Amino acid sequence: MKYIVLLGDGMADRPLDDHAGKTPLQISRTPCMDYLAGSGTLGMVCTIPEGFEPGSDVANMCVLGYDPRLHYTGRAPIEAVSMGVSLDAGDIAFRCNLVSLAGNGPEASIDDYSAGHITTAEAHRFIAALKSELDSDACKLHPGISYRHLMVWKGADPRIKTSAPHDITGRAIEAYMPAGPGAEPVREAMLRSRRLFENHPLNRERIAQGKKPVSSIWLWGQGTAVTLPSFREKYGLSGSVISAVDLIKGLGISAGLHSINVPGATGYLDTNYAGKVAAALGALKEQDFVYLHVEAPDEAGHKGSFPEKIQAIEDFDTKIVQQVVDGLRTAGEPFRILLLPDHPTPLCLKTHSSDPVPFVLYDSACAPEHPQKQTYCEADARACGLLIEQGWTLMDRFINGI
Repeated sequence: MKYIVLLGDGMADRPLDDHAGKTPLQISRTPCMDYLAGSGTLGMVCTIPEGFEPGSDVANMCVLGYDPRLHYTGRAPIEAVSMGVSLDAGDIAFRCNLVSLAGNGPEASIDDYSAGHITTAEAHRFIAALKSELDSDACKLHPGISYRHLMVWKGADPRIKTSAPHDITGRAIEAYMPAGPGAEPVREAMLRSRRLFENHPLNRERIAQGKKPVSSIWLWGQGTAVTLPSFREKYGLSGSVISAVDLIKGLGISAGLHSINVPGATGYLDTNYAGKVAAALGALKEQDFVYLHVEAPDEAGHKGSFPEKIQAIEDFDTKIVQQVVDGLRTAGEPFRILLLPDHPTPLCLKTHSSDPVPFVLYDSACAPEHPQKQTYCEADARACGLLIEQGWTLMDRFINGI
């Protein structure tokens, strides 16, 4: 038996008043996901335990089969694993976004949490300039991909309160700056980046090209080193993760899974879908399990872009789900698919919510000749009456066939 998780990050949503109360999943044309919904077990799952912020870190940990109440330490330490950055005792890792701000002083607000989805090459020029300004024995910057980078601070106070920049787009940042014990050095690092980036020559080039300037770093998602029991120990399976983002890669590596890097995987609408599918099918020839993650629906949700979210969902169906199903059928072995988002990213909020999400458990060995007349969407999943409240148990159902 082969097992594959197909995860469309942030696909789920809320009813849209300007689209007859339908969600993007209801509006999108998704024939393959609809087939799986009609041929498998359709239901709803809670991926954000009570008391946790609705982040992809917590949600994907849950989907992968790990209870965040036992294992979660923060988002940045998970990304550090993917980046090959080791954390010693007393080290606190912070996620370091490059962001664009609107306005100045206390009235400045987050204009774009990704600095216009800055390219990795340009981002590294900004990070290199900042490293020469900030790096010390106690503080180290580590360049990542696009707008996503890492800062490791020795001896930082883990009680610092921070906010995710994609949660506060358009809001004045003063109320969301790092606060609490030990926050002052973290705030000062962010302010120093603003002064440095203001006159950076690359910003002048970007503005001349009609791009958004990089105004500042934004530090958040801090935590200590993460440890997880291995996926093989839990489920007796070898496997891989495929994603464009360090968070998912880091979760997989922490669980003892192999992280497959796909050239051209961007985490956006222009990602290399075909390369991801080829990598997944190739891995399943040698291994038992693949966790295939696509970021594009989430990015569209954060932008509040209805057309982009529809495109991201439909691309996920045709370029990922359909191709994986066709490839597994051709391979001839029995297979199971777990299809779901990690969390909703409602267009009306432009950030994540804790609402339950629709899932499908599909087993090729049990597929009926004639699928039921139901589609893959929130409404049909709720109508089935199956709600899994402890989301980390869904993987047990998937692997063990419960």
